[in-house]
Amino acid sequence: MKIFAKSPSGDRRRALRGAALGFLSLMVVASPLAQAATADNPFTALPGSWTGTGTIAMSSGTKERIRCQASYRLENPTNLRLEMSCTSDSYRFELRSHITYDDQTVSGSWNETTRGVGGQITGRASGARIQARAEGQTFTALLDMTTRGNRQSVSIQSPGSEMSGVTIVLTRGRR
Repeated sequence: MKIFAKSPSGDRRRALRGAALGFLSLMVVASPLAQAATADNPFTALPGSWTGTGTIAMSSGTKERIRCQASYRLENPTNLRLEMSCTSDSYRFELRSHITYDDQTVSGSWNETTRGVGGQITGRASGARIQARAEGQTFTALLDMTTRGNRQSVSIQSPGSEMSGVTIVLTRGRR
């Protein structure tokens, strides 16, 4: 049985120093890369509960105030769950979606539970802005969302549907 002295031998010391320097070098290189990936990922600004108001424009030409609540939950840095409920005097929608972010591309699925429709989401993301297209068998909408701090602007356009457009400003509550 070998017993090591209190201080490691010269070869072992050099190996330990080399391993430590290698680890520190990796951390110095990886840290800015991780921060840059986080800074570029639009999902990192979203987690939490959001509430706000806006306007819904119907295909008939009428406009109404709308109140919305949204909850964003990150499953990991690239997978996001959204639950959103919006109500006006005569209209209501509840949206559930699962969205993935990869190299400025967003994709996923959506489901509007009050009407029982759903489909796919595809689009682009850059910095604080996400632009996407939600398509289903009977519905297509264009989404433009910008998040800055605790404020989020959402615009949804759906020409030809019952709801032709929605604009909402949300603010985040405490996390």
